[in-house]
Amino acid sequence: MNTKIFCDIADLSLIKKFSKKKIVKGFTTNPSLMRKAGAKDYKSYSKKILKFCKKKPISFEVFADDTKSMIEQGIKINTWGKNVFVKVPVVNSKNKFTGKVIKELNRKNVKLNITAVYTASQTQKILNAINKKTRVIISIFAGRAGDTGKDPLPEFVRSLKLAKNYKNVEILWASVREPYNYLQAKQLGCHIITIPPALIEKIEKFGKSFDQLTKETVKAFLIDSKKSKFKI
Repeated sequence: MNTKIFCDIADLSLIKKFSKKKIVKGFTTNPSLMRKAGAKDYKSYSKKILKFCKKKPISFEVFADDTKSMIEQGIKINTWGKNVFVKVPVVNSKNKFTGKVIKELNRKNVKLNITAVYTASQTQKILNAINKKTRVIISIFAGRAGDTGKDPLPEFVRSLKLAKNYKNVEILWASVREPYNYLQAKQLGCHIITIPPALIEKIEKFGKSFDQLTKETVKAFLIDSKKSKFKI
């Protein structure tokens, strides 16, 4: 399985840099990343991103919390570019399933990225709300699940199985914690993994032997101890 690498970022200079990399097949953003990147106006900042990211798929998230406003925002975001996916959380802040939003936008041929998914039962609910034509990405948050001591892999296995009959659906590994997650996602058969820039650069350097790593590690310790002028 050739798992596509998307870059999870909202920083303009990094998007410019990473959009040129062949290894990067698309981008994902969210309101938190946008705020961190210094965005003041959501629409104009998104349009700036789209100047650098013209062809590769990119996800922009709705930030409304009620059904009507989510649909309205989704329709507007969809007009920003042919490569735009509208990101919709699987539930709102009151834990209410956003099925009506998903169904309505999907019916209007809006490409969707359903985010903050953690379980295969959520995947099933999403699949029940969509057609088999318009593209849908389902983003499962592996790292955040792992942070709580739960194994996310069974949820991926079940979700991938459920989505098998939907040629328009891709399962995405989200909230990456280390470069090795890329190999895990590949082994599982995930269609996409979204990764922060620093970890993508580590993946580009895959292939070092354990011997090399041992030598490099020891050298690094030695250099730091000399710089610190440590004595015993």
